[in-house]
Order: sequence, then C-alpha cells, then structure tokens
Amino acid sequence: MSDTPPTVSAVTATPHQLSFDELETPLSETTFVVVDLETTGTNPADDAITEIGAVKIRGGEVIGEMATLVDPGIRLPPQIVAITGITTAMLVGAPRIEAVLPSFLEFAEGAVLVAHNAPFDTGFLRSAAARMDITWPSFTVLCTVKLARRILTRDEAPSVKLAHLARLFAVETTPTHRALDDARATVDVLHALIARVGNQGVHSLTELLEYLPDVSAHQRAKRSFAADLPRTPGVYLFRGPSDEVLYIGTASNLRRRVRSYFTGSETRTRMKEMVALATRVDHVECEHALEAGVRELRLLAAHTPPYNRRSKYPMKGWWICLTREAFPRFSVVRAPTNECLGPFRTRAAALESADALATSCGIRTCTTRITRGEPHGPACPPNTVRDCPARAVRSEVDYTAPETVRALWRGDTDEPLRVLRTTMEQLSDARLFETAARLRDHTAQLTHALARMQALAAFAAIDEVVLARPRQPAQDKTGSSADGWEFAVIRCGRLAAAGVAPRGTAPMAVVNQLTLSAQTVIPDDTPLRGASPEEVALLLRWAREPDCRIVSSTHGWASPLRSAGAWAQWTALAVAGATSAL
Repeated sequence: MSDTPPTVSAVTATPHQLSFDELETPLSETTFVVVDLETTGTNPADDAITEIGAVKIRGGEVIGEMATLVDPGIRLPPQIVAITGITTAMLVGAPRIEAVLPSFLEFAEGAVLVAHNAPFDTGFLRSAAARMDITWPSFTVLCTVKLARRILTRDEAPSVKLAHLARLFAVETTPTHRALDDARATVDVLHALIARVGNQGVHSLTELLEYLPDVSAHQRAKRSFAADLPRTPGVYLFRGPSDEVLYIGTASNLRRRVRSYFTGSETRTRMKEMVALATRVDHVECEHALEAGVRELRLLAAHTPPYNRRSKYPMKGWWICLTREAFPRFSVVRAPTNECLGPFRTRAAALESADALATSCGIRTCTTRITRGEPHGPACPPNTVRDCPARAVRSEVDYTAPETVRALWRGDTDEPLRVLRTTMEQLSDARLFETAARLRDHTAQLTHALARMQALAAFAAIDEVVLARPRQPAQDKTGSSADGWEFAVIRCGRLAAAGVAPRGTAPMAVVNQLTLSAQTVIPDDTPLRGASPEEVALLLRWAREPDCRIVSSTHGWASPLRSAGAWAQWTALAVAGATSAL
C-alpha cells in the first residue's frame, strides 16, 4: 500500500478482450476485475472511499493489480480505524477520488466487475461517478456473496463472509480489511467457486451468472439439444416422447435462448416440467425477428402445444355481425363475415358492445323477422325480449340503421359514439351514475375494438407493401450504424416473404428477388381479408416503428377519416375511470 497516486503493475501483457454478447464466451477467456473498497461508513451518499484495491485476472492468471489510498476529505471515525487499521494520518497526501476513479475505470474497462457483496462496492463507485458527472459504464457485475450462497449449502458454509470462505477454501491470501488483500482473497474464492460448478456443466460467463442449485443434473445434461443450433433468429420447437410439439418460442439467438432452458435462468415450474419431458428441439431459421414472430404464430395455430398459454387459437374469438336479412340485426358469432366487428375475447364483451351499438344506432336487436309486407313491422312479442342483446324491444324499424353501423365500422362516421357520449352525460346529469358507468365501460370497450379493427383492416387492405428497417449489427444491438437492411413483403395482411440485404449488397436487387418469389395470397371478403388478427397486428407494429420505411406499395395506407382512433384519449380516460373504481 502507498499514499501515492494509484499505480498499476502489469504482471503479463493483457490479451485481446473478447465480447460478452455471445453466451458461449468461456470462463477461461473472460477477463475479471476483482475490486474491494475501504470506506468511512456504509452510506454511499454520506460516506467516502478511503482505499481501492483491484486485481485483473484471466484464465486463472493475474494480469494486473491496482492499489491506492484515497483522501476522503474528512477525519476517519474511530470504529473504521479499529477495523481497517487505516488512520487519518496515513491519508495525508493521498489522491482524491477525482484522480483515482478515472484510472480505475480505465483499468476495469471491458472486464466483468467482481466484488464480495458487490452492491456495496459498486454503490460507492457509482455514487462517486455521479458526483463527478462521469457516466457509469455498463459493467457486467458478479457478486461472490450471491454466488457462494447459490453454490454452497448452509451446512458447509453457515456464513458467506469473506473471512469464513477464505478459511473454507484455504486461500493463499488472508483477508485483513485492507483493499488489495481482500481483493486477492476474493480472487481465490472466485476460482474455488468456479471450480465447484465446472463439473456441473457451467463453462461460460452467462451460465455462471444464471447458475442456480435447483437445476437437476438431468435438466443440465439436455444442453446438448442446443449444441447444433445456430446463433441466428428463428423459432424453436420442443418435442416430446411421441414427437409431439410441447412448446414453441422465438429467439434472436436460437442457441442462446434454448440453452437458457437448461440453466438456472429458467425458474418457471411449468417450463421445467416441459424440459423434463422433451426429447429433442427442432428449429426454423428466420431472416429476422419479424419473420420469426409470424412463423411462431402460424406454428402455434398448427400444433396448439400444451405448454404455450397464448396465441394457440389465433382465429378464435367473438365477432359482432350484421345478419344477411332484408332488415339486418346483430348476431354474435365465432367466425367473421364480410360485415363484422371484432374479435372480442369473450362472448360477454361482444354482447355488451352490441348492446352499446344498438343503443346508439337504433339497429333491430330482437329475433322477430320483419316481412316486406309490413314496412314498419309488427310489435315484438313479449317473449322475445330475452333474445335482445340491448334488452329493448323496438316496434319500428330504422331503415338507415344498418348503413350507419357499416359506416361506423368502416370509419366513415363516429356519430354513434357521439350519441353514446351524450347519453352518458344525460344519465350522469340525472344522477344515474351506475347506469352511466356501465355505459361508459361498454362504450370504451366498443371504441377500443373499433380502433383496433379499423387500423388492422386499413393495413390488410393493401394488396402488397414492401417494408424495410435498418439491420443492427449482431455484436452491437445498441449501435447506431446499420448493418444492412431487413425487408418484409406483406400481402393482404400476411407476411409473404422476408429477407435481408447485408451492408454492401444492393438492396433493391434483394427486394426484386423477394417480391418475385413471395407467397401468393388469395384474400376473402372479411374485414382482414382472411388474415389472422394477431399476424396483422404483429406486422402493423413492425410497420409503425420509427425507423421503418415503405419501399413500395400497391396503393396508399391511411386510417379512415372518422376512425375510432381519434377517440383514443377518451378511451384511456374511461378505462382509467373504470380501474380507479375497482
């Protein structure tokens, strides 16, 4: 130790540092910087650092050390002097943290930061960086206290204090509450802990960070399922003993994602059960994440795997339709028709929205058929009241009501929504607050369904649109420079082709090839032209990203003039009001 500015002793030449973006970075090729601090107290906001000790290691070898006392600018409390042996006199002439911290950050750059009780040490370092207006680097941090508690049983290690672990593993350096000595002892403890899990298949940095003791040997042994998977975007399928599909998922890196199921990062009981049943993993490589998402939806619909909870039935839902009669009425059905609104998740939600529509449009809701010989229709018999979604019987027919409903669904008018809002205000003025609240909730549900349907239908109405987004470099997902382009050819709301143009490749040549080889799509006359609502929604989200560009389109893409999207703010307020009332 010295009271001079920080010194760095290079034991050996520092090898080239590998990237940590890859899951397969071996521990033997990972650079660690083990750091320990001595401080004037335990609160980073009020106390200060008095000593920093750090050891840089790689492949089990020490490649550098850093040690310095730090002048905190205050007298040391007696209890700190008693613990560390550092006195105020020893700190006279020592550098301030403003001179030390930049040197430490340079020393630790590109390495995994390790500390015993890491939140304590990193908390003081972060606080010092904040006071100096220095941006704290995005270090990967490993805490040997947490790692020891995961690896060692309480019978073996009742305490995970550094001194106890040093005695347990018989390390060469004894902790002394001085920074460099404690950092050296932590290095030996880290190596001992890594040796403990090495025979359990933990050989990479990510596996070490995710290690949990309750991962069975049988589960960890199935890591071989991911051995031949590529590090590319795609869809993976876990298969069971009878070759049935158990689970389907997507990944930006297939090997990394599948391997995570065989480590401690997977804590869901349901997934552990699935992994125990799995006998192999199939995969489908994709050009980019959008194609992977679409293929996942289609495979979920085809296989309905038991361990997936969402999107297994993309075409199922409840739709409000106008019946094909001389005087149409509302009907809630499972399959969409050419004149419908939906899908709703439950039949009750569809009936409530039909009720609100009937209230505002004057549509016939009873089941009695009106004959052409009776233009105004007979009065509905009393026993038909229970069949009316609006719970109201109408004796006269508004011949314009069906067209009003169609115009509302197309987005050509929002007058029925205005009628509902006026009705709510009238009910509220009459102090019928519960009735007004029910109508508010039903109207909010209706406007949300309308806005979603109109947006999806407008996008699905385009016969063909080619979209492009910048492709981020594989090793730097946060980088600003694009590594080429990702393309999607969308026809009638369905993904027909996907591809990429790496940097240096003429993008339009790729686009021309994609459009020529794209899937042929035959639409129907339903609002989404036969496409799955979930697939259209996924494509629409991709198209709405700020960096997405339209390369070509058969015709314009626009929302209807009077679409319910303009009611988004009102809908949000209505939903907030309903939530606050719970």
